[in-house]
Amino acid sequence: MDITELLSFTKQQGASDLHLSSGVPPTIRLQGTLRKLKMDSVTKEDVHAMIYDLMSDAQRKKFERELELDFSVSISGVARFRVNAFRQERGESAAFRIIPSESPTLSQMNMPPVIAECALKDKGLILVTGPTGSGKSTTNGVNCQSWLRNTNSALKPRPDDRDAYCR
Repeated sequence: MDITELLSFTKQQGASDLHLSSGVPPTIRLQGTLRKLKMDSVTKEDVHAMIYDLMSDAQRKKFERELELDFSVSISGVARFRVNAFRQERGESAAFRIIPSESPTLSQMNMPPVIAECALKDKGLILVTGPTGSGKSTTNGVNCQSWLRNTNSALKPRPDDRDAYCR
């Protein structure tokens, strides 16, 4: 079983996530609903191989030490993915979230104008909360892009910042 094929299939289906866990078939999140793929369950060895194929040596060492790892991976011609790999009773598991190549605007997201105004304030804290798949990361990315376009601040996120959603 090839992880690149599974991630490509996930993207082609319009799913937002791919979940891998030993003992069950690969599962995608399609329109908020988890759906098991019509294929054999993956083994501990399958999951281990697929996850490790995507990690660097440094990431593998950190994963083995901490038993979980958040990282991103780009599959040429497919998409970028945010990955959460972790170890549980049945073995290693991973959740892959597609990172859209183009971020929508606040108006495309049907956000009220006050959201853009909040993002431009000099002081304050904006909390974006919600369940999986509700658009928290997208909202943060759009707010960040709006701020970058509309401010002259010398403070700018670096590409290697952990949660840098701005491109």
